[in-house]
Amino acid sequence: MEDGLTVFRGIAYASLPVRLDEPGPVEPWHGVRECLSFGPPPPQSAAFGMDAAAGAHRGVGEWLTVNVWSGDIRGRAPVMVWVQGGAYAFGTSGLPEYDGSTLARAGVVVVTFNYRVGLEGFGHVDGRPDNRGLLDQVAALRWVQDDIEQFGGDPTRVTVFGQSAGAGSVAALLAMPRAKGLFHRAIAQSVPGTFFTPALAADVTRACAAELGVDVAELPDIDPHLLPLAADAVADAVSADEVGYAQRWGPAAHARVLFAPVVDGDVLPTTPWEGLSGDVPLVVGHTRDEQRLLSLVTGRTGTITPREADRTAEVLAPDAGRYRASLTDPEQLDEVVRSDWLFRMPSLHLAEAQLRAGGTAWLYELTWPAPGMGGSLGACHGLDVPLVFGNLTAGQPAMLIGTVTAEAVDLSAQMRGAWTRFALHGDPGWPAYASGTTHVFDVVPADVPYPEQLSRDVWRQHPGVLDLTP
Repeated sequence: MEDGLTVFRGIAYASLPVRLDEPGPVEPWHGVRECLSFGPPPPQSAAFGMDAAAGAHRGVGEWLTVNVWSGDIRGRAPVMVWVQGGAYAFGTSGLPEYDGSTLARAGVVVVTFNYRVGLEGFGHVDGRPDNRGLLDQVAALRWVQDDIEQFGGDPTRVTVFGQSAGAGSVAALLAMPRAKGLFHRAIAQSVPGTFFTPALAADVTRACAAELGVDVAELPDIDPHLLPLAADAVADAVSADEVGYAQRWGPAAHARVLFAPVVDGDVLPTTPWEGLSGDVPLVVGHTRDEQRLLSLVTGRTGTITPREADRTAEVLAPDAGRYRASLTDPEQLDEVVRSDWLFRMPSLHLAEAQLRAGGTAWLYELTWPAPGMGGSLGACHGLDVPLVFGNLTAGQPAMLIGTVTAEAVDLSAQMRGAWTRFALHGDPGWPAYASGTTHVFDVVPADVPYPEQLSRDVWRQHPGVLDLTP
């Protein structure tokens, strides 16, 4: 018990009898199993220091665990299942920013879980299934269906929600036959538009294997904790524009994206923008200034030349001229194009795909300029995470909030209230997108026509699948 909640950590939801393969059933155990500590993180990239946490645990195949926050284990409350982000390359459910206590006190059961990332989760290896990270997510959702009643949850009222790569995973789950019926509502926060062909995923995997001096077929026998090191080395080479990666991988190399769900025709038959059924109600949105945090952490803030901004527009935008005519400052041009390509327009188009499929969608944009980091990041990527969870002083995203003000507390209550209201009642509290309305989260919330009209006009088509360039 913790402050009136019952919390379980590190419950195994699946096993890995064969590495780089589908998850299998949990190995049975006898007696009482302690569930006091988070399970070991999967092997992952060194970004944001995440490899240090993963490196402390060397067990292979023990990564697939869930965590549960419940107010009443004898009840039958709606369930919110969180899928964390991390560029499909890093992330673990045990981070303090994902503590589910505050959300659970609103009358829901909160579930978080680990899934495989990087080469382990999304690399392409002949003879092994693609999208192993997504298959882990399906296995976690099956565990919820089978076992959540024992923790006070209602398996007929499951909302899956995620941010960044977690939102891309939610979008993929909406298009996956294997996930059908495992959840009943969905929230996607900053959906990335990156989905790979098998050919592109295979070429990225070959490049990573070459860093280790092995063939791809040998990867299942390699220490899994070495795979992220190889991927990070390739990412560095991509940034330095070495060995022709920019020519081979096109937009994926320009944006330094090495991993994404693979449209393989099996696990993921098509992209979410083409494969939604419309039968799962959807809340989807993005922040206004998505790219600013990513520019900061990659050292690009304040360094963008006109030539670099033009190159970004040419590689990523469907109509570079429209952008250049309206955005004459190179820094702004680069920021807006990258924000639109990676998160804003994929999120908007997911809402529109939901309407085309006959479903219901609610669209939002977070515009509050957070005071953290000197206030320079605006409403940047990741700002929604501490606001939604109510963890304003815990974990790395808390630096975006800075000193906790009454504004931050109120905005967090707004977003938390909308998310839990949707999980409880199926309505976040503003008009559905079919009415033409976008909800703006700010100090003074508002329901308005979609604010980013230039971007919407430029991006008339839905995101395509990223492939090897000719």
